[in-house]
Amino acid sequence: MFKNYFKTAWRNIRRHKAYSSINILGLAIGIAGCMLILQYVSFELSYEDFQQKKDRIYRVQQDRYDNGKISTQWAAGAFGVGNAFKAAIPEIEDYVKVIQNDRVTAEVRNQPVKIEKVYFSNASFFNIFTYPLIAGDKSTALKEPFTAALSASTAIKLFGTTNIIGKSLQLNRKDNYRVTAVYRDAPVNTQIKPDILLSYATFQKWTTDSTGHGPETAWQWDGCLTYLLLHNGADPAVVEKKLIPVVKKFTDDDMKKFNAGVIYHLQPLNDIHLYSHYMMEPGENGDGKTVYLLLGIAFFIVVIAWVNYINLATARAITRAREVGVRKAVGSQRSQLIIQFLSESAVLNAIALVLALILVVLAIPGFNAVSGQHLSFSLFAKSGFWLGLTALFLIGVFFSGLYPAFVLSGFNPVDVLKGKLVNSGQGSLLRKSLVVFQFVASLFLLIGTVIVYQQIQFMRRQSLGINIDQTLVLPRPQVGIDSTFLQRITAFKQELQQIPSIQRITVSTSIAGEPVGWNAGGIKLVGQDESKQKQYRVIGVDYDYIKTYELKIIAGRPFDRSFGSDKHSVIFNRMGIEHLGFNNPKEAIGKKIDFWGDQYTIEGVTENFHQLSLREAYEPLILRLIPDVNGSISLKISASNVSQTILSVKKEWDKLFPGNTFEYFFLDDHFNDQYKADQQFGKVFGIFTGLAILVACLGLFGLASFTTLQKTKEIGIRKVLGASVVNILNLLYREFAGLLAIAFFITVPLAWLSSNSWLQNYNFRIGMHWVYFLLPFLLIVLIALLTVSFQSIRAALANPVNSLRTE
Repeated sequence: MFKNYFKTAWRNIRRHKAYSSINILGLAIGIAGCMLILQYVSFELSYEDFQQKKDRIYRVQQDRYDNGKISTQWAAGAFGVGNAFKAAIPEIEDYVKVIQNDRVTAEVRNQPVKIEKVYFSNASFFNIFTYPLIAGDKSTALKEPFTAALSASTAIKLFGTTNIIGKSLQLNRKDNYRVTAVYRDAPVNTQIKPDILLSYATFQKWTTDSTGHGPETAWQWDGCLTYLLLHNGADPAVVEKKLIPVVKKFTDDDMKKFNAGVIYHLQPLNDIHLYSHYMMEPGENGDGKTVYLLLGIAFFIVVIAWVNYINLATARAITRAREVGVRKAVGSQRSQLIIQFLSESAVLNAIALVLALILVVLAIPGFNAVSGQHLSFSLFAKSGFWLGLTALFLIGVFFSGLYPAFVLSGFNPVDVLKGKLVNSGQGSLLRKSLVVFQFVASLFLLIGTVIVYQQIQFMRRQSLGINIDQTLVLPRPQVGIDSTFLQRITAFKQELQQIPSIQRITVSTSIAGEPVGWNAGGIKLVGQDESKQKQYRVIGVDYDYIKTYELKIIAGRPFDRSFGSDKHSVIFNRMGIEHLGFNNPKEAIGKKIDFWGDQYTIEGVTENFHQLSLREAYEPLILRLIPDVNGSISLKISASNVSQTILSVKKEWDKLFPGNTFEYFFLDDHFNDQYKADQQFGKVFGIFTGLAILVACLGLFGLASFTTLQKTKEIGIRKVLGASVVNILNLLYREFAGLLAIAFFITVPLAWLSSNSWLQNYNFRIGMHWVYFLLPFLLIVLIALLTVSFQSIRAALANPVNSLRTE
């Protein structure tokens, strides 16, 4: 019996090739789009899934308060918290400290090789995290000072093999480390991807003074990522409460004295990638809102595809009415007809599913390039993927085929065979409702695409308050940091100033586009009570920083070599001065501040400038003059002969900083890299919006077919009575115009609420302008008119004699 159902279904599909092709294409595009998004979402949600103890690992996140208000939120907290928490709280099984180190330089065959991801960590790293060892013993690796563990790829890059236990590794032509372990490379979907792990004992040796004070007892020294491994069954909420008295014990005296406070929270390891955006994150994190928004788009696309099928199937109801009448007249039961039409739906969905899989395979490389993700075909090897795909197929068959099956099987055979087919008002209402849903979904996505694009453009066009154009940046040297280094920096600057195409040179500890790494607390005006101390971000700069970057001085003056006192001078930005308690920047000029035991004079105030992207708020900044500062070297160069300028700079670099790799980047590109994730999201959003609109157009085509078939006789009579083509088109367009208007009024509040919620992620953002809603609506109207016009114009131009013959 079922064999006959499917044979009949296949015969109907072949007989109506155009109808079937449109249906299959719409379903395939919808399913393929849904699958691509689900792979993207699955990848984003899979971060840290490979960690075998992930459900018990929590990161300690720190909030710092000044005068009762949050001043800083850190992913990395104080160095002393891990051991103190472990000693005081029995629910903690183990802890690991991870400290981000500067990139280092090793040598391969006398050539410098840069290693980017270098961390200090203690021996518990391999007990808590799942980085399987290829060689070495995890219980002893990283225990002793000057020991190191390498990733497999780094070991092969440096030594040509992973069989390197006991070998010596020299970094920055300075320190030698004994290799004690080699571990498998971290997967892509994790936050910490170390190339080299150096022992925490090495860091302790460097930072512990002669009195024994070091990182293990430091509660006012931030910068250590601490991860706790809880015992099985431990409640993280209970553990978090137990942190409070421990923190109070070690910090209360200092906090009360400075009217400050600190609170530590536990972050589940799995939540960090999507929901953590604090200072000193060890890697780029995603956005939970974005992920679930894309999940909603996946739902929209596949539902639009199913709606398209329903509309096309019901549009064909009239043409299949006599077929149903004959079947019923010769004894077919309604249940048999329902199974027959569901079989057709199953065959169409199955073909569409196969086509969708082919489309996904072909699209993944291009999708990765656009989205910046690392999706692969490995998802096809997971049983969960095929179970989900099967569920998607069955749901699609059921929901897309059920309504048409009931409509087609419900015709009265006597009325049908007499030509008295009457359309259900409820059926008409449902079809129109489905088309309104298509319009709402398409318009919602199109408005979202416009707003995302406008926000990205706004951020890229907005004045930064700092001139980063034509700025070539050289990362600071790593090798050869000795007593002659500062002299070589000075000589390097002097040599570069002789190159005509180089206009200005400056050195600073931070550059635009990167978080300021120097966070200084305890700063106050001289004579103020210690409770007035606050935290600031500090950039160490030379005399030429302000002129090179063209910062606007709104009070006082820039640093100047002619003033011998400038070595004890600082310049604040506007927010920094307000943070200090001055409403008028001029009032701050000449005032002195306490800065870690020394006094500095405020010589100037700059206008606020964007150190980071416009997603971030302005921060209170201090520019501290350090004439011989060791940092990134920024060169303002002319636009002509750029390649020759770079070659000249490299020549001087190689002469004065041998053993250091010569690297450079242009600051505007570096700054705009902060918007890469937003741009990729905008592209992904736009692509799937286009797919949704394409599939919705097929649905409109279906409804246009249905409408013109219904009105064939009416159109013929109107033409006989003198109606023009324009009159006929107005008749056919009127229904769609009403549906579009309904969709517009439904979509606008939904799009406004969701877009406004998304824009809250940005401290500097566009306003919600009516144009962002009207233009997408007009575009949808144009697309709808073009889609409907194919059927409508053909019906309006048809011979009325042929139209009247249809009934």
